[in-house]
Order: sequence, then structure tokens, then C-alpha cells
Amino acid sequence: MFIIGELINGMYKQVGRAIAEKDKKVIQDLAKRQVEAGARALDVNCGPLSKNPLSDMQWLVETIQEVVDVSLSLDSTKPDVIEAGLKLVKQKAVINSTSADQEKLDKLLPMANKYKTYLIGLSLDKKGVPQDKDRRIELAATIAAAAQDASFPVEDLLLDPVVLPVNVAQAQGINVIEAIREFKLLTSPAPKVIVGLSNVSQGTCERNLINRIFLVMAIGAGLDSAILDPLDKELMNSLIAAELILNKQIYCDSFLDAYRKK
Repeated sequence: MFIIGELINGMYKQVGRAIAEKDKKVIQDLAKRQVEAGARALDVNCGPLSKNPLSDMQWLVETIQEVVDVSLSLDSTKPDVIEAGLKLVKQKAVINSTSADQEKLDKLLPMANKYKTYLIGLSLDKKGVPQDKDRRIELAATIAAAAQDASFPVEDLLLDPVVLPVNVAQAQGINVIEAIREFKLLTSPAPKVIVGLSNVSQGTCERNLINRIFLVMAIGAGLDSAILDPLDKELMNSLIAAELILNKQIYCDSFLDAYRKK
């Protein structure tokens, strides 16, 4: 599982304050703790209150890379902010993200090719998040086809069916699970599938429980990657055990420790 740690996001008060005050210690502590917990990449988002997102993105990239050597997922709705970060990254980066809208694809696919990055493609468009599985698949197919037309490698494409909170869109959970299975049929080789896990429990009680169960179900459907909180130990244990049962990891009595050490 390609785990992207979600915690370096200016939407969190502590992180937003650290960005505004250029407090490296807060950012670097979060970076190190997430990597130690199992993240193979870190999402980097300046947040909506950033007054200078371009320079803030550059500062975040440089600050994080001083202490960890992992991929960075550059998360912004502004292509110029993403590109500012791409110019500084040391490892293969992730662009987070494009939608199925042609104007976004026209901007971000060439950028992904230029910098040889991974690209997250959200199955939504100007009309918003689809309310059914078939529309999710249609939009994902649009992204996959555009990627192929742009000679972007399918193995670097991460399709996101877009998870909605269970407390306001309960029927969407099963639509996402089914979409994950069918996304795998869109191209050969099959594209990778990613979700922003915490969205499923946004605004609910028992958030950790909902996240754990949904993640295990999604892994069973073929999920390859997730943006999540790697500091949630029970969530990570559930992920590891799910991959073990699906024969993606070799069993030993200390399989939790073995996975983390690997």
C-alpha cells in the first residue's frame, strides 16, 4: 500500500500557524513522525488561509526535505503553486490533483510529464461529485483516456473515485467500493486507485472506527493507495492485517513489527 500522510495541511490550526510563523520544528516533527509510522509519501498543502501559497509551498518542500527523504504529494488547486514545489522536490513527486475537466487535464498532464511525477485524477467535474458508480467510472475513463493521449504512463496514474462523508451520503460508500473494482478494468495494465480516506468519516462520531472499516473494505476491492493519518496506530494495524489476509504480505508471528521495519 502506497501510504500518503495527510497531516501537513494548513487547514489544521497548528500547521497553519507554523506556516504563517515559519516554524520549522512543527512541520519537521510531523514529517518525521508520519514517515516513522509508515508513510511512503507526505501530502503538502498550504491551506486556504495562506497569503502567499507559492512561497509557502516552496518553504514547506524545503523544510520537509531537510529531515525526510520521501515522495511529496503537492496539493493545491493552483497549478503554479504545484509547479513551484515540483522545481524543488528531490524524490518522484505526486501532483494532487486533476479533475476530469479538460482545462485542468490540459494544464496538469503536461506538467506531470515534464517533471515525471505521479498524478492523482479525481472522478469529478464542474458538475461536482457523481452520485452513482457509473458516472464515477465514466469520469475516471475520461482521465485515463486523456493520460494515454498525452503519453502519460498509466502506472503513474492514481484514480480517485472521491469518497463522501457517510453521515451525509451513506449510499456513496458502496458506490466507491464498486467503482474501485471497475476502475481496474479501464486500462491495461490496470491503473492504480487511491482514496482520501478521512473524507468518509468527516463530521461523524467514531471517526477512527469508520476509517478503519472502510479502508479494509477498499483494500479488499483493490485499493492501491490512500491519503490517511499514519499516526492512527489501529488504522495502520488494520491495513497491515488486511494485506496479510489478502496474501500481499508473508505471515510471521510478529507481522505488524515486520511490516513496519520493512
